[in-house]
Amino acid sequence: MPIEIEKKYRLTLKDRRAIEKRLREIGSQPKPLEHEENTIYRGGNLGFGLRALRLRRVNGEAILTFKERIPTKSPIKHQHENETRVNDADATDAILRGIGFAPALIYEKRRTRWDVGKAKVVIDELPYGWFMEIEASEKEIKRVEKLIAAQQLPAVVETYPSMTAKMGKKNRKGIIEARFKPGGRSRRSEGRKQKAESRRQKGRRGK
Repeated sequence: MPIEIEKKYRLTLKDRRAIEKRLREIGSQPKPLEHEENTIYRGGNLGFGLRALRLRRVNGEAILTFKERIPTKSPIKHQHENETRVNDADATDAILRGIGFAPALIYEKRRTRWDVGKAKVVIDELPYGWFMEIEASEKEIKRVEKLIAAQQLPAVVETYPSMTAKMGKKNRKGIIEARFKPGGRSRRSEGRKQKAESRRQKGRRGK
């Protein structure tokens, strides 16, 4: 089973802007924004933070993934991962339910991908915050971390499912959800709005 190696960081809006600026300065360009809906299932020997079965709907496609965390004290996490693209997300969900798995969590995410050498860098917006992940070998993660000035950013060892379990809200079906508000602006848009309002306030005081 392939092993995924990655490190996750928590970002502020200011951190995100600085990281994106640095990525562009070194010649990297963002790929199209991905809008995800991730369903995490319960059943069998699955458990948040240990083993996860996930059905991801993203930009009209669907991906089924199984992950198993390899215990480590390092902020760089290692996990076994197998995934496959599926043609019909609803049919796949029905199959999983039919063999005893049931949705436990659903979380939405907006993801932007960047390539830096052999590393994959992603910047994620979730309903409860901004995050960045660097996926590569441990050596490459440390190299890219220095290259984009991310060494001082706080590392996150929790998974998105674990964070959703803590910060999401339970719906009528008993599924914990973390969703963006319908028609709501992204955190980036809100940041721009607040910055513009601050400039207007300063302008008024200067008159």
